[in-house]
Amino acid sequence: MPIKQYRPVTKGRRLSSVQDFSDITKMEPEKSLITIRKKYAGRTGGKITVRHQGGGTKKFLREVDFIRARFDIPATVTAVEYDPNRGARLGLISYKDGVKSYIILPDGMKVGDTVVSSKEKAEIAMGNRLPLEKIPVGTPVHCVELQPGKGGQLGRGAGARIEFVAIEGDFATLKLPSGEMRMVPKSCMATIGTVSNPDWSLVRWGKAGRMRHRGIRPTVRGKVMNPVDHPHGGGEGKHPIGMKFAKTKWGKHALGVKTRRAHRASDKLIVMRRRGNKLKLS
Repeated sequence: MPIKQYRPVTKGRRLSSVQDFSDITKMEPEKSLITIRKKYAGRTGGKITVRHQGGGTKKFLREVDFIRARFDIPATVTAVEYDPNRGARLGLISYKDGVKSYIILPDGMKVGDTVVSSKEKAEIAMGNRLPLEKIPVGTPVHCVELQPGKGGQLGRGAGARIEFVAIEGDFATLKLPSGEMRMVPKSCMATIGTVSNPDWSLVRWGKAGRMRHRGIRPTVRGKVMNPVDHPHGGGEGKHPIGMKFAKTKWGKHALGVKTRRAHRASDKLIVMRRRGNKLKLS
């Protein structure tokens, strides 16, 4: 959706931009499909385990159907809704038997369009959900399963588009938005099309207050702390960190560190890492 900018009548407004909500057709969520979002503020057992979280406005969780297991039953998009918990738009769909559910809305889909989920045969059209083995190679997809029946896990963010590269044997090869190439079982389900609201990444939040509304608290640089508080702390005026590599608050490597757990069973399914490092398949 387009990004809107206002006249810079204040300092905070000068650098900020907002979404254009002209595509939203229903302002209030479906009451039968929402639950209250409990706030933990980054705490486990009362102790901070994730810093810089807390506060934020009250939000309801929309129960999005990532599995779409009602096969071969056509559903009509009855509303386009805003979701405060994600960048993509939600589509409220109504099946012929009256059941309603939320889906991640594909880009370009509007009220009145029909979608269907099928394991055997369905039209190759935007919003339809099929196994990868039933989708032509080269078709853009999103909400792809990692394991059959587990529900969409890959390609759910605003504007996300997964390239269906090839299919060989029991696996399909995908190119993810990060550049990673990986294989998933060809029986995994995927939704055809690109995720809606591709301009989400262009929003400039502009001021700290808008981040506090999102539940994000201030982040202080280590180099402006005291030595007792951070390895980068101390010194006079603006200064470099004074060490060979950046460290975390607890003295460990901070940049360029691999965070993926070693020797995972799915390592053999990753053809190329996001940084272009090819893996040897055994």
